Amino acid sequence: MKLYFSPGACSLSPRIALTEAGLSFDTQRVDTKTKEMVGGGDFFSINSKGYVPALQLDNGEVLTEGPAIVQYIADQNPASGLAPAAGTLARYRLQELLNFITSEIHKGFSPLFDPTLSAEVKESFKAKLGKRFDWLSTQLTGKQYLMGDQFTVADGYLFTTLNWGQWVGIDLAKWPVLAEYHARVAARPAVQTALKAEGLIK
Repeated sequence: MKLYFSPGACSLSPRIALTEAGLSFDTQRVDTKTKEMVGGGDFFSINSKGYVPALQLDNGEVLTEGPAIVQYIADQNPASGLAPAAGTLARYRLQELLNFITSEIHKGFSPLFDPTLSAEVKESFKAKLGKRFDWLSTQLTGKQYLMGDQFTVADGYLFTTLNWGQWVGIDLAKWPVLAEYHARVAARPAVQTALKAEGLIK
């Protein structure tokens, strides 16, 4: 498999999943501004949508969209516990979480990286994110991870998005439960490996 990524972007989530699952994979860095692959090549030839992540499977097919990619990865090693078994209610709960993260947290952060938006407009988006963080705090109270004691691909995705707060002026200290959760996920060996591979920590 080959993961197309950009350092610190949402493609960090499938990198974490691949590492947690103990799967072998190659990587290809993508310049998200020029849509060129580092070393040469038009990324649109890989993913016509033009954004990461994209996962090229061993048979040559390319899978896109983070929530789909991480579930595929989890299913390659069910023993990893990264996703409940397909068809179970727990699996639908995982999908519920992934959909919430992608639509409410991931997309909630996107405007904060837009240099054309005013500070006032960005504050309104931060306020909306704050409400989502309030809800997440209630869900995580008394839990190690989103689904209890078991780390899943939803945790890798939420961690990836929460990590963006440091670059847009959102201090997780306002949400102690979230701050503790973020630190707990960051301390996992596979997450440390993924962060180091992308140059996000030394």
